[in-house]
Amino acid sequence: MRNHNDLLNMNERSLEQQAAVRRATFSPGEIKALRPFSIWEISQFMFDVPADTLRKKLADDPTLPQGITEEDGRQRWFSLEEINELRRRAKFRGRKLLPERPRGRAMRVAVSNFKGGVGKTVVAQHLAHAAALDGYRVLCVDFDPQATLTHSMGLTEVKESHTVWGIMCRDLCRESNRIMDSYDDPDDCPYPAADELPEDVQSIGAQRFQEFIQPTCWPTIDIIPSCANAAFVEFASAQYRALHKAWSFFGCVARYLDELPDDQYDIIIFDCPPAIGYQSLNAAFAADILYIPSGPGYWEYDSTTSYLGQLGDAMADISEGFASLAADAGITLPKQFSDIRLLMTRFESNNPLHSAMIDAFKNVFGADVCAHPIEMTRAVEQSGRFQMSVYEQDYRQMTRETWKRARQSFDRAYDEFLHTVLDAWKENGKRKEKAE
Repeated sequence: MRNHNDLLNMNERSLEQQAAVRRATFSPGEIKALRPFSIWEISQFMFDVPADTLRKKLADDPTLPQGITEEDGRQRWFSLEEINELRRRAKFRGRKLLPERPRGRAMRVAVSNFKGGVGKTVVAQHLAHAAALDGYRVLCVDFDPQATLTHSMGLTEVKESHTVWGIMCRDLCRESNRIMDSYDDPDDCPYPAADELPEDVQSIGAQRFQEFIQPTCWPTIDIIPSCANAAFVEFASAQYRALHKAWSFFGCVARYLDELPDDQYDIIIFDCPPAIGYQSLNAAFAADILYIPSGPGYWEYDSTTSYLGQLGDAMADISEGFASLAADAGITLPKQFSDIRLLMTRFESNNPLHSAMIDAFKNVFGADVCAHPIEMTRAVEQSGRFQMSVYEQDYRQMTRETWKRARQSFDRAYDEFLHTVLDAWKENGKRKEKAE
């Protein structure tokens, strides 16, 4: 007979193996580093100027970053920090290279679907990397206990207290005190104060909000990480909710993100777990835009249909059952999204079944389906296998055309994503101006 101890022992052995694989993946030095980018990449995919024009600009102004030249003198390579300095300082025919950033706080996008294997993490990872290469400052929030996004960003050792679970503990402490303070006589409050909560919750509740944010190997991407041991957050959250029935458990992450300075980040991307629970509901209630990846098969379509229904039902139940509680906490119900988009992943344009499925999606969901699916290519397959996005892969390790095709597929999806984000961003700004 076997019990939970067997599961824990198996988990421990597997974690040791995971650590060994990650050390090998990120060698040397066991630290993942972002590769440099060539003038060809910068001119064609980032600045949209001829390579010779960029070379002339660098030659005319030696104070600009000059990159590192290969020994044969044929190609020059630049770090992302140098690329961003070029964005700030260089102009081409009066055109600035800085990305468009409307006024207001960062836009929040949840990449979510409870069907496993549809590419949630791949989509979140590539959107974050594309935005960073476009000049935006990005915060990723890893809600998934599998922690694949966290590992792909180069983090291998993460404290449980620095995950979304920590944010929820901190929020419970803060909300407990707020609710207690709302009573003229604290003795009349039927709910516990923060100092009556479990000690582990109190210790995490004392953390400052910036302590949850960790740097990554990308200089303009930070992350609120996850870790394998964070899987218990659903069970723990149910316990905390039972301890404090007036806690608006679905608003923890939204309240946390509201503490961030408006200009600290431009885009915040959530990688959600393959389930509808406390974490995914927090992501939904914090998000401005909901991005739903789906594979090109019938089962993915069926699962996406179920996901829409179950998430909708859960949010409806919260809107109806927690209306007064949410109002006291400053949460507006029902939750409003600026946009909801469905993105086809693992798409093969020469596969008639895939073409039929995307037509079926468009027939049902219309303009909510993204026009540009993520195509399945060798470079995309390798991105999952080696925990490296197409943007991180060195095109010299494969044929340039193979890499270019994969990059262009993600670039088209990113351009559509950015258009959605900017439209929502501007609309949010208009609403805020009217409210003021």
